Amino acid sequence: MAKVAVVLSGCGVYDGSEIHEAVAVLYHLSRAGAAYECFAPDKPQMHVVDHATGQAAPGQTRNVLEESARIARGKIRPLAQLHARDFDCVIFPGGFGAAKNLCDFAVKGAEMAVDPDAERVVKEFHGSGKPVGMCCIAPVIGAKVLGTRAGGPGAQVTIGDDAQAAAAIAAWGSKNIVKRVTESQADEANRLVTAAAYMYGGAPVHEVFEGIGRMVEGVLSRVGKR
Repeated sequence: MAKVAVVLSGCGVYDGSEIHEAVAVLYHLSRAGAAYECFAPDKPQMHVVDHATGQAAPGQTRNVLEESARIARGKIRPLAQLHARDFDCVIFPGGFGAAKNLCDFAVKGAEMAVDPDAERVVKEFHGSGKPVGMCCIAPVIGAKVLGTRAGGPGAQVTIGDDAQAAAAIAAWGSKNIVKRVTESQADEANRLVTAAAYMYGGAPVHEVFEGIGRMVEGVLSRVGKR
């Protein structure tokens, strides 16, 4: 049975993990018979968004770990406690939390910085030859950390057909491969599997689940294969 770490970034598309995507990841892992454990940074969110209006809620603060625990049904640990030696692979669902709390791409674009623990986790799994999965906007983290500009080999990911994100990915020395929402992208050299998911914002939920299912399948199929 594969042991999978799932890295969350809050709860809710505009300031945390995209809930449909996070549930899709957990659903497909469960269907495949994999064991999983959730992790999230124990720190304040970048900001809080009222999901009924889409507007920031001034004066409110929330903790990424506490919010992520809503999705994990309370079974979650701080990201600082995640180490590649304890798991076979790691998956990062998307949502703006990935671009606001795991990195600051939503604010700084190509000049973004990655959360230190998120960067460490990607490097640990990659360096151990263990598969990494990412969907929606989360692949920018892999593209940045593994990009040639950061001294890495360069990565091939999909964030769909978003031109701005693709330009940033290219600037880091990685490459975006346009895939449909129902498809996944496998970078064999880096053992990195990605799916665009809600980067196609109008996609039906069943198609998002299908693409994430292919990403999860791609990650699990590479467990134990070096």
